[in-house]
Amino acid sequence: MSFQAYLDNIEEKTGLTPRQLIEKAHEKGFDTTTKATPIVQWLAEEYGLGRGHAMALVHVITKGPRISAKHVGSGGTHSDPTDELWLDGKATNPHG
Repeated sequence: MSFQAYLDNIEEKTGLTPRQLIEKAHEKGFDTTTKATPIVQWLAEEYGLGRGHAMALVHVITKGPRISAKHVGSGGTHSDPTDELWLDGKATNPHG
């Protein structure tokens, strides 16, 4: 599953866009200095997300929407169309 697919799936599961979840994380005090464990626990307790989905959000909460270009356009299972993740909702993503 691509990184973007994880984020799109999270939106389907929670009804919230990744950007909305990032805002909620910041309201809870999570930021670039927060370790993964408390974020993963919060996402599991509040939204029922498993570790894989939670770790995708940990990345965007702690590191922002840029990902490594390693898988961009690779055609593999984890291939993403761009190194910039779309955080504003699946329906508005210009990359499909």
